[in-house]
Amino acid sequence: NQVLEMFDHAYSNYMEHAYPADELMPLTCRGRVRGQEPSRGDVDDALGKFSLTLIDTLDTLVVLNKTKEFEEAVKKVIKDVNLDNDIVVSVFETNIRVLGGLLGGHSVAIMLKEKGEYMQWYNGELLHMAKELGYKLLPAFNTTSGLPYPRVNLKFGVRHPEARTGTETDTCTACAGTLILEFAALSRFTGTSIFEEYARKALDFIWEKRQRSSNLVGVTINIHTGDWVRKDSGVGAGIDSYYEYLLKAYVLLGDDSFLERFNTHYDAIMRYISQPPLLLDVHIHKPMLNARTWMDSLLAFFPGLQVLKGDIRPAIETHEMLYQVIKKHNFLPEAFTTDFRVHWAQHPLRPEFAESTYFLYKATGDPYYLEVGKTLIENLNKYARVPCGFAAMKDVRTGSHEDRMDSFFLAEMFKYLYLLFADKEDMIFDIEDYIFTTEAHLLPLWLSTTNQTISKKNTSTEYTELDDSNFDWTCPNTQILFPNDPMFAQSIREPLKNVVDKSCPRGISRAEESLGSGPKPPLRARDFMASNPEHLEILKKMGVSLIHLKDGRVQLVQHAVQAASSLDAEDGLRFMQEMIELSSQQQKEQQLPPRAVQIVSHPFFGRVVLTAGPAQFGMDLSKHKAGTRGFVATIKPYNGCSEITNPEAVKEKIALMQRGQCMFAEKARNIQKAGAIGGIVIDDNEGSSSDTAPLFQMAGDGKNTDDITIPMLFLFNKEGNIILDAIREYEAVEVLLSDKAKDRATIFKGKMIPNYIIDSNLEMENMDQKSSESDAHKPNSEEAPSDSQDAEAVGEEPEGGGESSAVGDPDPLSPASTASASVSMAEEDPYTSGPAEASAPEPACTPGDSQPQEQNTQTEATSKAHWDSKVQPMESILADWNEDIEAFEMMEKDEL
Repeated sequence: NQVLEMFDHAYSNYMEHAYPADELMPLTCRGRVRGQEPSRGDVDDALGKFSLTLIDTLDTLVVLNKTKEFEEAVKKVIKDVNLDNDIVVSVFETNIRVLGGLLGGHSVAIMLKEKGEYMQWYNGELLHMAKELGYKLLPAFNTTSGLPYPRVNLKFGVRHPEARTGTETDTCTACAGTLILEFAALSRFTGTSIFEEYARKALDFIWEKRQRSSNLVGVTINIHTGDWVRKDSGVGAGIDSYYEYLLKAYVLLGDDSFLERFNTHYDAIMRYISQPPLLLDVHIHKPMLNARTWMDSLLAFFPGLQVLKGDIRPAIETHEMLYQVIKKHNFLPEAFTTDFRVHWAQHPLRPEFAESTYFLYKATGDPYYLEVGKTLIENLNKYARVPCGFAAMKDVRTGSHEDRMDSFFLAEMFKYLYLLFADKEDMIFDIEDYIFTTEAHLLPLWLSTTNQTISKKNTSTEYTELDDSNFDWTCPNTQILFPNDPMFAQSIREPLKNVVDKSCPRGISRAEESLGSGPKPPLRARDFMASNPEHLEILKKMGVSLIHLKDGRVQLVQHAVQAASSLDAEDGLRFMQEMIELSSQQQKEQQLPPRAVQIVSHPFFGRVVLTAGPAQFGMDLSKHKAGTRGFVATIKPYNGCSEITNPEAVKEKIALMQRGQCMFAEKARNIQKAGAIGGIVIDDNEGSSSDTAPLFQMAGDGKNTDDITIPMLFLFNKEGNIILDAIREYEAVEVLLSDKAKDRATIFKGKMIPNYIIDSNLEMENMDQKSSESDAHKPNSEEAPSDSQDAEAVGEEPEGGGESSAVGDPDPLSPASTASASVSMAEEDPYTSGPAEASAPEPACTPGDSQPQEQNTQTEATSKAHWDSKVQPMESILADWNEDIEAFEMMEKDEL
């Protein structure tokens, strides 16, 4: 019932405030229309002005037993949706969301029509639209390889002069390998074989291009030559659904060649990528070498796929590890490190973890997974629910929101959560008769025997077609998987229970201790001390020279030919790469973490959280856990650059002002003098948003700012307008300025809360209150960086509020050249990289474990390292390192 209520909240708000737009913007209560909002880059390629969210949600309505709403939605799609738009869209996203949505809608529509009560008027209209869309996607396959272009113009195709696409050379493996279910279903439903043929050709090409010795595929491939552009391999972003579709194509189409391919890949995944409970990317040519030290959230689907495969133990292990990360951060961050810290802090309400939870519950029957589902529901209601729907998390550490609710949230999240809790009598049809696409659309299994235009016989191998009597062991039977041992899943989970909390970063000192009197490991960049004579001697041996700069930094340059031996040169190369990464990381980590502005008055009641930039001066909100709470007031003059003329309106309030025309510190002093208890500076750059612009700190004015005692935060234009719009509509608007969003139970402690915002589970709120009280007595395990640490500060100039480096701050740390690094360090102190995630809580560690792991140094650096341009050619050293360096370069640019 709670899942149904949450779905209604999200769906009705989309229909009321956004339809016929593609998506709902839940913070501003309006639809997201492509071209009318600031571009979000590739994310917007899913939007095609075809009412994406409604189409994506069609079969969810039937799963949730909302047949009347489904009938109305289908009529709306048939009447309103236009697929012939002059707009460039992602072939992959359009296939899984729109084509899949239309086919899923058609599948359940004909099922309902057959049952005799609903949809009696339906005559295959959704299928006709799906076929029209299929033909619009076909021009993308006009390549010699058969791999599709990543984008297509719905009206003009690919190569047409007006298409604005067709120049791309690369696509991701998942983009080209996640077509077979929808395209084959379209062919089977319509009898038009061309769709299935094209999708098979793309899959065949990827299979032929796999790395033959490791049997792995890379992330990105050239659609014309078939060369691997990115040679790292994992089960997350860029590859994930390729593996999923190989196994599901076997299930849906009955072609055992797909099963053979999947099993070959799966063996390689378990051999190289699976490092229980982790799944880490490796190089396809050197599969024993990890390609990165963090995991992305999309791999959360993999335990569910392992259940379908029948390999339950590793599925339970990885799922439990992911659940522990969720318990630490409330949601699964977009990426997290091997020691479970936040790497990318966003969470766009992804459903993959809920999907795996559902599959594991079906396989094990273990009620533990119902508790996991309950946690997901409570966290969504507590942290993501806003008056107009559910908002994606911009930062899981602060609880701030992003103005986005992707269509997959309605298409998948509620479907899997409902099915997790539903009994058979709650369903109006048998879900076992269908297979889920990667977007959780339903395709009927009877398609395997319909319009078979391609022979099932696999003549290219020694495999022979299996007769029906053998099929009882090809997929796990969920009803007899664990008949005798209900404790099986628990026994696997138990050792992983505290894997996240117990994960302590270990330094090289521990490794040296374990080596005893054996040979010492090479000097690592994180341990280097410029004042240690032994370290300087090691640098010399590695061909690295050290130059002291006037501003207290040191510059390091390596000349490989000056190294004592080829092995020493190799160590030096590694040291330089680490130092560049550490330098870049130090620059990023010395930024203060983002802060939160939480609207706590009617009708928001703490549900809307905006990402705010901190200031280098004034109250440090990380040290004042309660934050600063008050009503907001707009000051006069609005720029805050002279004495405030309406002090009576500002006194005991949080002052709102516009950026520009004077320094931030001057604004702070003026409003503090007028009696304000805090200040929010709103960007004057129209349309700016923390969705699209990097957050920065407000710098001081070069003078002593100890006299400023109130908190100051910075909001981009879009987030600031949410508060200004609220003032226009509701007049009295109260906000809470804090380091991270607070639970509503904490905010409204001892106050009356309107009934309609109290969650149905009151017990949950009481528990939150108790936990928040106990948390208040716990010592904070990590202090925020001090004001003097700020590396990327922005000051204001008198003219128009332009950006400049803060007075007195040295330049941000950056590599001096591609093979040299300039690093700030104290002469006496060992070099450390600083806190890895400034606001992520650290596990308690013993003194011997205090140094960061090597993994933490491998973050996205700001410059690409072209080693060949500086290091002397030493083929004997570099030949074996080229692929590793290439992978490091990729990590620098890597984006989900």
